[in-house]
Amino acid sequence: MTWQNAMFVGVGVLVGLGASFTGLGGGILMVPLLLWLGFEAQRSVGTSFLAILVISVSALFAHGKLENVDWRVGLLLGAGGVVGAQMGARLVEHISTASFRKVFAVLLVSMGVYFFAKS
Repeated sequence: MTWQNAMFVGVGVLVGLGASFTGLGGGILMVPLLLWLGFEAQRSVGTSFLAILVISVSALFAHGKLENVDWRVGLLLGAGGVVGAQMGARLVEHISTASFRKVFAVLLVSMGVYFFAKS
């Protein structure tokens, strides 16, 4: 295993822990890492979603066993998410990686300020 593959597995463990514990999408951690490694914005987002799929299924089973899942609400949110995901995938194709980094950074900082102000 190369050092880069080992790093991806290690980051996956951390993202899986964080995502399962907080419910936050792993993309908040994975997309910046992939951008830092030189991936284009579109490939960073797509690759992150594959990893999130695997992590999410695992977390769903764990939370399901603990009876911490509202299946009806989750499925309704997911149905809306399918539509939004199709739109978002097409929109990101029209944004440069440099612009994407700026938008993503503003989103993360805004979320941080909001959560800090709420606590």
